[in-house]
Amino acid sequence: MAILEVEHIKKKFGKTDVLKDISFSLEQGEVLSIIGSSGSGKTTLLRCLNFLEMPDNGVIRVKDEILLDTDKPETLKESEVRKKRLHFGLVFQSFNLFPQYTALQNVMLARELLAKERPDFKVNKKNILDEIRVQAEELLRQMGLEERMNNYPHQLSGGQCQRVAIARALALQPDILCFDEPTSALDPELTGEVLKVLRNLADKKTTMIIVTHEMAFAKDVASQVIFMDDGYILEQGRPDQVFDNPKMERTKQFLSSYS
Repeated sequence: MAILEVEHIKKKFGKTDVLKDISFSLEQGEVLSIIGSSGSGKTTLLRCLNFLEMPDNGVIRVKDEILLDTDKPETLKESEVRKKRLHFGLVFQSFNLFPQYTALQNVMLARELLAKERPDFKVNKKNILDEIRVQAEELLRQMGLEERMNNYPHQLSGGQCQRVAIARALALQPDILCFDEPTSALDPELTGEVLKVLRNLADKKTTMIIVTHEMAFAKDVASQVIFMDDGYILEQGRPDQVFDNPKMERTKQFLSSYS
């Protein structure tokens, strides 16, 4: 059964149609790579999945639960949307770490805020916070940052900042981890650091959606690939189908620019 089902998502900004009837599904443990030119709608799609933008039309289901149905107003309430964001973790291309907090504090922050809403927080505050700290430290160790936990973002390289951002997203244990061009702000050496982390997550069957311009990585790691153009999904399939035997002329043109 699909962990994620997206049906007929549309999004308009002013008079511009940015997403034009987007539908796809994703199985548990799969990696979906979304490729396409700038302006094709890739980032807007991710933002709609994470409810940072509200689609004008469509349905989003996770684990067979309807998170969004634009025909059902009760699914559009902000109080409901806030909870639904927890199904997705989003890692931005520009890291978006809080500069006033250490790497460890950045990873702990969201879980600490959620913990304060728990009815038992005041009674079990120390145990709860200790548990959050232990989990955050373990995630940073997995990212190879055990020596950098108490460093602030300005004391870290771009690759290290992005690994902190990945740990922060994982801390909330989302069903689906989303990446928006996670290496676009990095030089080639630091890009390799981050791609290695993504490969490790894929090996652990972490369900991921990765918007990327790293074609070799997408071909090697993805379970399926979507090529977007002008707000549409123009081509979709296994990496060997999309990269080696594209059906659409536009896909061939796009891929030839990377060869």
